[in-house]
Amino acid sequence: MLYTMVSEAWGVPLGNDKCIVEREKALKLIEEIKAQLPSELSEAKRLVAARDEFIGNAKREADSLRRAAEERARQLIDEQEIVRVSQARSSELIASAETRSRELRRVATEYVDDALRRTEEAMSAALAELRNARTSFRSAAGPAAAQRGAQRREENAGGEQ
Repeated sequence: MLYTMVSEAWGVPLGNDKCIVEREKALKLIEEIKAQLPSELSEAKRLVAARDEFIGNAKREADSLRRAAEERARQLIDEQEIVRVSQARSSELIASAETRSRELRRVATEYVDDALRRTEEAMSAALAELRNARTSFRSAAGPAAAQRGAQRREENAGGEQ
């Protein structure tokens, strides 16, 4: 309305940039503008403050999401590191157990082989001693014992037929 009033106002003779407006009407319009201006300014300030609060909340939420994502990534990396370390440790334990198993198997085989060898030697020695004792006994018993032994062998051979 003020714009219309000024644009339609009568021009002053010899003053192209000047015009005549009704003072009361112009002042009344200016007062109305001034009266409305504070409410519109406060509304604009409220909107700017709400926008700033919204942007601040969005930034805080974005920061929170970013921190949560970084923490989750760290946890995943830590979990992967734990898994990797655990797998390496289990591989070491398995290799150590297999080495021990092979060593125990080797030692047990050597022990059993040695025990069997000693038993065989002891039995061979006992057999040789038994043969010597039998030979000594035959020599001491003389020809009669040899003859009785031959008869028994014949009887056993005849009975088996």
